[in-house]
Amino acid sequence: MPHASSQNAGRLLIVGGGGHARVVIEGARLSGASIAGVLDDCETPGACAAEGAPPRVGPLGELKDRAARGESYIIAVGAIWLRRQLIDGLDPEACVPAARVIHPSASVSPEASIGAGAFVGPGAIVNPGAVVGEHAIINSGAIVEHDAQIGPNAHIAPGCVLGGGVRIGQDALIGIGARVLPGLRVGAGSVVGGGGVVVKEVPVGRRVVGVPAAACDHV
Repeated sequence: MPHASSQNAGRLLIVGGGGHARVVIEGARLSGASIAGVLDDCETPGACAAEGAPPRVGPLGELKDRAARGESYIIAVGAIWLRRQLIDGLDPEACVPAARVIHPSASVSPEASIGAGAFVGPGAIVNPGAVVGEHAIINSGAIVEHDAQIGPNAHIAPGCVLGGGVRIGQDALIGIGARVLPGLRVGAGSVVGGGGVVVKEVPVGRRVVGVPAAACDHV
């Protein structure tokens, strides 16, 4: 498995047309990928609005059929619930593995592992022994320290810092600028609010905010 480079077999299909898609498109192009187009439910998505942007080629619902035909794709939707819906709608036996995209300005250790469909954004750092799960997002300027594990479809937002040995569960969101101290676990489906500092384990499905981060009904 390639570690510190993008893996884009053939022409790459961008799934999603919003702001996050624009960042993924730029990273893919700078890493040498050829963009086939954008799938999005909006007929004039933001990712396609700029001059020279890839064309919209269909709605999100076409992902399953196009992936089954062997087209390389990456899910470039920021909303975790929608990403999960799209992932679960795919037939793993009929589809080619999703492409990973790593922005050329990111620093990814050759001893780290980046899963299929994952995105590592500009200026992000992924250190030795870290494991980034399938379809996860390591967003702009985030730091994933040594031996951390990021679950499938988790989103590590811009400017986050995850200490060594941290465990982030599937579908979890670590908000902008949040910190998770070394060795701690954030459960699947949990949300850490922007700027929060996690100093103890966060259970599955919990929302926490503040310094130190504490349970909250909404973020």
